[in-house]
Amino acid sequence: MTATQTIAQNPPFAQPDLTAVKTRQQGAWSSGDYAVVGTTLQIVGEELCEALDIRAGQRVLDVAAGNGNASLAAARRWCDVVATDYVPALLDRARERAHAERLPMEFREADAEALPFANESFDAVVSTFGVMFTPDQDRAAAELVRVCTRGGKIGLANWTPEGFIGQLFKTIGKHVPPAPGVKSPAVWGTRARLEELFGPSARSIASAQRHFVFRYRSPEHWLDVFKTYYGPVLKTFASLAPLSQSALEQDLLALVGQFNRSGDGTMVVPSEYLQVVITRG
Repeated sequence: MTATQTIAQNPPFAQPDLTAVKTRQQGAWSSGDYAVVGTTLQIVGEELCEALDIRAGQRVLDVAAGNGNASLAAARRWCDVVATDYVPALLDRARERAHAERLPMEFREADAEALPFANESFDAVVSTFGVMFTPDQDRAAAELVRVCTRGGKIGLANWTPEGFIGQLFKTIGKHVPPAPGVKSPAVWGTRARLEELFGPSARSIASAQRHFVFRYRSPEHWLDVFKTYYGPVLKTFASLAPLSQSALEQDLLALVGQFNRSGDGTMVVPSEYLQVVITRG
């Protein structure tokens, strides 16, 4: 068999169309209203800023900021903060929160894979459950490094594969398979992947397993909120026929049942995430 015949029978693996993936993701995060879920995660931004030991007057960039959890936390600590996201409506929600709390901040629409800032512009660069969803992970990581000063810090909060949200996306993937060739966002919640992404540029990488606890009136209440407001779940249900929607509902409620520790009919579900502090070399 010739080499040409071999290639014809075993074509090389097709590279994913990352632009198309990003467009679909942007549509998902633009649907619903992530701020309804995002505002419950505020404690994660507060704890991340403490882990970074940020100082008043430092210039801080929040990448894929959503409705501004880490941005607001940094602004409360008298930092000069720029919040970015590629979904304008989410920045509007962050702007509303900052205005209500009288926190001066700058807001800018931006793609995490092509940040519109000069090299070494920020003392700290943060992202809570945001940049981990970029389709081109290596490019996004390189951008975080590029805009951070030497000796500055990159702070991340990333869901782990084993935790509740990591398993949520795994469950969704059984009903609507992800684009082939695109790495799971949850690998950002593994030390091995972080070393691949940031090791060559880092003076140090410190990480700690933490838990955010989802607290809802009931598992059904959580499901209703996520189906209505959390874009990836909303879009998944919208893409399925009624019978398939019912099957997904049952799988998600079963997943909640595996993690729920309330014992009283409410939902108290710890979701593991990796809190990461990278010091740039």
